[in-house]
Amino acid sequence: MKIALSDEQRLLLETAQSFFSDKAPIQKSRENIENVAFNQALWKDMVDLGWNAVNIGDQFGGLGLGLESLVPIFEAMGRHLVGSPLKASCVASGLISSYANEEKKATCLSRLASGEVATIGFYEENGAWDDAFIETKAEPRANGFVLFGKKCFVTDLDLASFVLISAKVGPRPELFLLESNQIPRSRIKQEVVIDQTIRSFEVDLTEIFVPSNQILDFGAQRWADLWMLLLSAAEMSGGLSAVLKMTVDYLKTRKAFDRLIGSYQSLKHPTVDILISSEALRSHIYYACNCLAAGLEKESEIAIRMANSLGSEAFPHASDRAIQFHGGFGFTYDCDAQLFLRRALWQQYQGGDQIYQRRLLEPLLLD
Repeated sequence: MKIALSDEQRLLLETAQSFFSDKAPIQKSRENIENVAFNQALWKDMVDLGWNAVNIGDQFGGLGLGLESLVPIFEAMGRHLVGSPLKASCVASGLISSYANEEKKATCLSRLASGEVATIGFYEENGAWDDAFIETKAEPRANGFVLFGKKCFVTDLDLASFVLISAKVGPRPELFLLESNQIPRSRIKQEVVIDQTIRSFEVDLTEIFVPSNQILDFGAQRWADLWMLLLSAAEMSGGLSAVLKMTVDYLKTRKAFDRLIGSYQSLKHPTVDILISSEALRSHIYYACNCLAAGLEKESEIAIRMANSLGSEAFPHASDRAIQFHGGFGFTYDCDAQLFLRRALWQQYQGGDQIYQRRLLEPLLLD
């Protein structure tokens, strides 16, 4: 199985890097933070490039590619700290394509391909997201279900036309596909999270009725988690590369005691460790892409969890070192290193940190 990028992935990565360098430099992210604004123009440009519809079938107006084709785009997004509804929307599109009934596919996918947004609500008030700790309930009623519970960390919910919600029907976890008009605006509250480039919301789902045809087939939850982990790992890889470049550039220009600080072993050796972690993370990510493309389910899960485990440890560490190596300036808001640390800490717990991933990897590797 190949570990390297395919020619298509390499071309897409170069295109995405060029696009975000031009349209979304980090200064633009800072402006969006200050204005508390969604970058509508950037989203429109991404839709025009077809990135929101990469994994939507061509019969619905998409490109008909696999979710693994999105990875180079998210690597470039992570490098430029882009906050966007693309990740949740593309994962939701993949779930609808694979697990929704034909009626819902026809209704939703063409709208998503045209530029409408979908998002995902998995996180409970207690911070949990996986099947074992879902607290949101769905009680059966005539022709449907009534939801009870709250979801947190639902990104870009105010923009979304569709929302995928995890809830338990008895002991069984299920995914429900809601349209935005089913959720009263008064139930939606914006949250303050550590990464200020992310627009996050809490939603109260109590007594919202969902018709029976809006439930996805069993099995959707597992792939929702893995797809989100893969794209998050790609973002962490891009962020890690950006932090490494920022650090090396500073070490090659800043002097102390008439010597470039990069010549000191106490700074040089940790920087090399960050480089090794960055290369290892990219290898895991693109190996996972090739496993997904080949339909190897177990190998895909192992590679995705290994990538996320490595990224969840390496990205926060590299961002922390970048702040330390920049000295007093690193601790100020004007230094971009702190923006990357905020992103790293946000992503570290999206789907589980390195300890959680390694706990799940143990039976997969030793079975």
